[in-house]
Amino acid sequence: MSTSTSPRRLRTSTLAVQLVCGALLSAGPALHAQAQVQERQYTIAAGPLADALNRYAQLAGAAIVLDAEKVRGLRTEGLAGSHGVEQGFAILLRGTGYALGKSAAGYVLVPAPAASAPPPAPTGAAQTMDEIKVSARATPGPTTEGSNAYTSNRVTLGKGDLALKDMPQSVSVLTREQMDDQGLTDLMDAANSVTGVVGVKGVGQGMVINARGFQIDSWQYDGVPIPRNTYVLGNWGTEGLAYFDRIEVLRGAAGLLQGTGSPGGAVNLVRKRGQAERTVALSAKAGSWSHAGAQLDAGGPLNEAGTLRARVVADLDRADSFIDYVWERNHALYAALDYDITADTTLGLAVSQTDNRSRPMVRGLPRYPDGADIGLARSTFVGAGWNRAEIGQTTVYADLSHRFNANWRVKAAAVHMDESNSSVHQRMHGDVATDGSGLTYADWATDFNSAKLGADVYLNGAFDAAGMRHDVMLGANYSKYTSDDRYARTFNPGGNIFNIDHDRAWVDFDILQARNNGGTYASYDVRQKGVYGSWRARVGAALTVIGGARVSWYEELYRLRRDNYRSTVTASGKVTPYAGLVYALDKQWSAYASYTSVFETQSARSVSGQMLEPINGGNVELGVKGELMDGRVNTSLAMFRYDHKNRAVADYAAGFACDGWYCSKASGKVRSQGVEAEASGEVLPGLQLSAGYTWNPTKFLEDADNKGKIFSQWTPRHMLRAWSRYQLPGAWNKLSVGAGFSAQSNSIGYERTFKVPGYTVWNARLAYQLNPQLALALNVNNLFDKRYYIPAFNQADGNNDYGSPRSVMFTIKYTPAL
Repeated sequence: MSTSTSPRRLRTSTLAVQLVCGALLSAGPALHAQAQVQERQYTIAAGPLADALNRYAQLAGAAIVLDAEKVRGLRTEGLAGSHGVEQGFAILLRGTGYALGKSAAGYVLVPAPAASAPPPAPTGAAQTMDEIKVSARATPGPTTEGSNAYTSNRVTLGKGDLALKDMPQSVSVLTREQMDDQGLTDLMDAANSVTGVVGVKGVGQGMVINARGFQIDSWQYDGVPIPRNTYVLGNWGTEGLAYFDRIEVLRGAAGLLQGTGSPGGAVNLVRKRGQAERTVALSAKAGSWSHAGAQLDAGGPLNEAGTLRARVVADLDRADSFIDYVWERNHALYAALDYDITADTTLGLAVSQTDNRSRPMVRGLPRYPDGADIGLARSTFVGAGWNRAEIGQTTVYADLSHRFNANWRVKAAAVHMDESNSSVHQRMHGDVATDGSGLTYADWATDFNSAKLGADVYLNGAFDAAGMRHDVMLGANYSKYTSDDRYARTFNPGGNIFNIDHDRAWVDFDILQARNNGGTYASYDVRQKGVYGSWRARVGAALTVIGGARVSWYEELYRLRRDNYRSTVTASGKVTPYAGLVYALDKQWSAYASYTSVFETQSARSVSGQMLEPINGGNVELGVKGELMDGRVNTSLAMFRYDHKNRAVADYAAGFACDGWYCSKASGKVRSQGVEAEASGEVLPGLQLSAGYTWNPTKFLEDADNKGKIFSQWTPRHMLRAWSRYQLPGAWNKLSVGAGFSAQSNSIGYERTFKVPGYTVWNARLAYQLNPQLALALNVNNLFDKRYYIPAFNQADGNNDYGSPRSVMFTIKYTPAL
């Protein structure tokens, strides 16, 4: 879907804007000459010329003076690939009527010799202009909004603005364009659209993100990690996508970035920012099961100079479900300000509020005791008519970026999240007999409240020494998680899966507490801090050597008030080393290798009440990456192996001896290995593609009970995901068609006693740009109405949830000209 962006209001008098990147001007003629010929990788989206030149000057470390009034309304086709400074300016200026000239202050714009030819890079002095000098903004990193692309060559997940080719691990980017085209509004659905990642429905309303066989329980927000899946019972973390620009996913051990608890990788949610141009987008949608929604997304400068920029997103969504009785109402509001305190210093502030109310089905459907599918209708609801749940989340974001000069920058950021999750609901447990009997009605009341705080500061820079280029990064981060959780429950025999009673007597926490000897009250206090750093040295023209390490301190306090139980897990000064090599085969292709160790504390208890020993392991990855077609396409092929020992597994023999659930025991030695292949971007003119294949077997190498068995229940051996969109050419260019599928082989049940069949689900989209302001789209999900179970904590006595049947969603988007 194409979008149009109107130029922001500028003064009618001539403005001269000098776009400066740090200390380049003061570094002397030698450095300036070096910058002219040095090539770098760039991705600048098509759009307003002034914004593109501003962004490019910042990345290239160059200075340019331009007459802003004369370029008002001009647009550029953008820039991708490896270019020298002047070559990149020339490509951005193609077709604009301007070329690049020079002055004592830096580069300037001069009239092109011929409007029909690409402007050369002339030498010598240019005409004199009155100047108002403003440095290029210290922006927080690349954005994917308006890029019309399914890829981004650069990410901020690795601290700073890094090219994918320069990172010796597997990284994927889910852009705003792809999320909108696929209609992705929930993080679990988005995770299941990323190569090698599984979004698992938790034991609760929330989710678990799983990559390469391991959970990712700390999620990053603008690069700041905070715990998102630590509750006294179950998995309740949820996240909408209305106010995020993109999702960056690193697969493989990520201890250097976020400390303990990161063997599967890292997920970074990058929020939307205030734009340099005034924009307003209004959208509405309607679809199957009374699904309806509306969204306002507006932003732009609040002052004439454009140094104060704002963004507001308001999103309303309501839907019933293919499951009887189930409904959901969601309200989300986001507001952000970015302020250029100086030319080189930018302060960002934002707040978001999400309120979700629903009648959910919690813990899904049972199977027969041997794991066989009962064959229940997809509309089957095991809850009661009084099932209710409320989730509230308030998040405050703050960051401060400062550029000392062209080579050195510092960024400090913090995130604070308050979250509440309460529910009363009916579940059904037990061994199902052939006549449907044998089940227990479980009445639950949960009340989980938590506060999360994360802070991160890092410095990165570059310098030349010993004939080599060096890039260094030093940082520190801190996270704190505190909770006040309680739950109460009763178990009542007499349930039949073929004759479910949805009208049993209503309960609440007080009622269940009285029946359950006071209920369960528990709390967490988890704190982690660390210092980290990395060093990249370019050894020769092609080889980059990378070394890094993190030193972590960790403390977890868990209290269970009913039993006066208290446990503490600590780790002090634990070192996580990291090493990598990147070899540039040519301008498009690079080969890499990396190793990182893993140290992960765990709070799982044995039947004796003791905390299990920490997990130790190492992760090795080899691969090649390609940046093709002038940067419009990214490709990667990776082989990986991760071995570790001591990870907790359920101790089924001990029964529900730990807070009414399974205790744990160490798993011995575990291996996850495999191959990943991915391609994303504009593979043919007008054809955007995101596709990835993963082969990832996991197994116990050494274990008293499980040796030789599959380790990760949710990780299928084979996964193939693809989504594409084609913009028709010529007279049909207002029409685009999209299609894709998600296919995976079987996974296994939580107890590893039965298989959960694999599936292939197809989706499609048809969109039409009625005029520059109005766009229409129709999405059809599960096109062939496949009946399948989604990834979950699949157990014989429950937790089996169907994927959605065929559904349609009609969307209309209005972007007025401003």
